[in-house]
Amino acid sequence: MSSPDAREARLPGDPPGGSRAVLVWSVGVAVYFVAVIFRTSLGVAGLDAADRFHVNASALSTFSILQLLVYAGMQIPVGLMVDRLGTKKVLTMGVVLFTAGQLGFAFSPSYGMALASRALLGCGDALTFISVLRLGTRWFPARRGPLVAQLAGLVGMAGNLVSTLVLARLLHSVGWTAAFAGSSLAGVLVLVLLLLFLKDHPEGHEPEPLAHTGAAFVRRQIAASWREPGTRLGLWVHFTTQFPAMVFLLLWGLPFLVEAQGLSRGTAGGLLTLVVVSNMVIGLVFGQIVARHHTARAPIALGTVGVTATMWAATLAYPAEHAPMWLLVTLCVVLGACGPASMIGFDFARPANPPERQGTASGIVNMGGFIASMTTLLAIGVLLDATGDNYQIAFCSVFVLEALGISQILRLRRRAVARERERLVASRVEMVHVPV
Repeated sequence: MSSPDAREARLPGDPPGGSRAVLVWSVGVAVYFVAVIFRTSLGVAGLDAADRFHVNASALSTFSILQLLVYAGMQIPVGLMVDRLGTKKVLTMGVVLFTAGQLGFAFSPSYGMALASRALLGCGDALTFISVLRLGTRWFPARRGPLVAQLAGLVGMAGNLVSTLVLARLLHSVGWTAAFAGSSLAGVLVLVLLLLFLKDHPEGHEPEPLAHTGAAFVRRQIAASWREPGTRLGLWVHFTTQFPAMVFLLLWGLPFLVEAQGLSRGTAGGLLTLVVVSNMVIGLVFGQIVARHHTARAPIALGTVGVTATMWAATLAYPAEHAPMWLLVTLCVVLGACGPASMIGFDFARPANPPERQGTASGIVNMGGFIASMTTLLAIGVLLDATGDNYQIAFCSVFVLEALGISQILRLRRRAVARERERLVASRVEMVHVPV
């Protein structure tokens, strides 16, 4: 009997992959790489931003909260736009917006203008990842989906690495304006590559045109995606797994390590880098496992949440004033698994939805982690102000959202798996009637 992967490889209309696919997909991933650099640039500049704009912890967290609020709120519209307009047009709009936002942030003279710049950046950033996922499904065979998605996430984390290693040094060597304005040139570069080389799909693999538009069509598209248990399970997997590392890297990791743990900025930056490197290594492992064993998806996601919660509890409850370095190193290595685990959410939504709804379903899933991150960023900022910068209390908000997410994953898991099996049986029946 043929394996499921072999059967999937012979599906009619499956994209061929190959070197051309890698080239085109790499251009899209380069856009996402730059978007992540811009998104996470505040993570290494949080203390500098507080001094530059004379704001407290709550106001500082508003930068990232607003950016993520725009990002999360845009995900379903972006999914619909990608399904309707294609990847190239949406990515082009994204590059223009996030480059303008990064440039505006460089020259912002006031807190209000800086907030507006981060919102513009968040809007452009929101257009990138769903587009890159759609690009992968259009250019690579379906059996490559989990690995291609993990590789996209891995490249995104490499963008985070650039923030922690390169942008942080530029910030302290050439200053705020030069560092942020100089980094915006990367946006111009990927825009040129995008316009020259990116195509929505291979020749002969054009998607079926959507027959309807308008508000009624949008409602049907969203409702049909949401009705699938796999889409909702994907959202909650993304919600529960992504945010601990996102919050740590996006804003509060550096202040926690410097102010609460007494580390130097250099040492703290090294630990942030460790999170990113761990993410990249674990992403490759998770991608290979999930591509070969779909039954491992939920155990990996739940295991990541459990280990992350355990390490946070051990760090925050450590009896001494500062946790030992070995414990902080272990925490950062574990946080590196959060990003790859969140990608599993898309692996639940992908087989649950037909090609014409992939963008919409991915947008719904991608909202999860960013809603959780936004909520936790706000909670930590408010609790820090309320408790006189007590990081132990503030970071306990992580456990509340993890508990909520786990309860929803356990509730939806069986229904999603049962529905996926139904779809697999139906597709095999259809293949019997397809001439080879």
